[in-house]
Amino acid sequence: MSKLKPRERDAIVQALRAGVVPKLGLRHIQVGRVREIEELVKDMDRISDGGSAIRFIIGEYGSGKTFFMNLIRLVALEKGLVVMFADLAPDRRIHATGGQARRLYAEMARNLSTRTKPDGGALASVVERFVSQAHRDAEERDLPTGSIIRERLGHFEELTGGFEFAEVIRRYWEGHETGDDELKSAALRWLRGEFATRTDARKALGVRTIIDDASVYDHLKLMSAFVCEAGYKGLLVGLDEMVNLYKLTSSQARNANYEQILRILNDVLQGSAENLGFLMGGTPEFLMNTRRGLYSYEALQSRLAENTFARDGLIDLSGPVVRLASLTPEDLFVLLANVRRIMQEDAGALPDDALEAFMAHCSDRIGEAYFRTPRNTVTAFVNLLSVLEQNPGIEWSDLIEQIEVSEDLGEDMTEVDESTGAQDPGDDDLISFKL
Repeated sequence: MSKLKPRERDAIVQALRAGVVPKLGLRHIQVGRVREIEELVKDMDRISDGGSAIRFIIGEYGSGKTFFMNLIRLVALEKGLVVMFADLAPDRRIHATGGQARRLYAEMARNLSTRTKPDGGALASVVERFVSQAHRDAEERDLPTGSIIRERLGHFEELTGGFEFAEVIRRYWEGHETGDDELKSAALRWLRGEFATRTDARKALGVRTIIDDASVYDHLKLMSAFVCEAGYKGLLVGLDEMVNLYKLTSSQARNANYEQILRILNDVLQGSAENLGFLMGGTPEFLMNTRRGLYSYEALQSRLAENTFARDGLIDLSGPVVRLASLTPEDLFVLLANVRRIMQEDAGALPDDALEAFMAHCSDRIGEAYFRTPRNTVTAFVNLLSVLEQNPGIEWSDLIEQIEVSEDLGEDMTEVDESTGAQDPGDDDLISFKL
């Protein structure tokens, strides 16, 4: 295994202690889930070859969904894909009428990453790469750069929103050529979905449309085509915390979001999308609840239903749903050993007996949950190592029994009381109706 850099070590330790997924150095702590990773790597290859893929990553709170999605994100970057990741939230959804979908797109665009800029903020460099290639091509052919950009983006005009997208790229080049940083900045703002009104966009760029709630998915397709023109292999879109759709009070708003998911699913399964992949992370309730989850939408239930033959230990990873198998106690032991290696020098490291005693203590406290949903277990272990590191005279055996570890139940799934009628005013046309 490659040597761990101090920056990576600090990032991993801080993230694990806070119970969140590290952005760096995931390979140093990854354990288990080999079959699932192999299957998702095939998906990345399919996207690179001009195909498409969609996966719903389903697991309990604390079971490692976000970790797994970030691992696949790093695989995609290594394969030469561009990735756009974002978490859904009450003000960020796939479909909306009050700006929430545009805000989700803007968040994804801000987080756009490439292999050379894995931490996000890479949109400007992708656009710069495209116009630089167009400029080189123009010099070789002794043509104006604007003509080459028009030629290379000509097929965009057949796509929904493609004419304006191509026009904005041309405006970016214009700003690049004339040294007009304000024009370049406006073009990037448009591409990030940051213009809230058409009037502002027309004033700044001379285009008549903006990326709005209704056009988010169309612009993801445009972005996948654009990054391919810029020399990348395709686009991977990651959406985590999909359970926020389950929590929407209004059934009208939920169904509109599920309809959009169905549209994406149909495009991918029918081969209409190219060089485009989706990862969507959620809990079993988000998928299987027949009143508020994806299964409440009949067309989705039929497409996402499990293979009836995959029972009694048999698995099928070829469908859109990937259920994250629980880590075994052996996997968790390896995981804790990896954390120990990151945090301690070999000479003064905790013995294996201490790891076994820690796991036995967790098992007594919360039963099987300590390895099925390992987030809290790992956080408690990092805290133990931190105390030992900062108090050299203390023995690990003195601390084990004092460790508090609780089952990770996540957020309260029933926090929205529909009987109160508390609804998002933007979601239901009848919200203000009174007799």
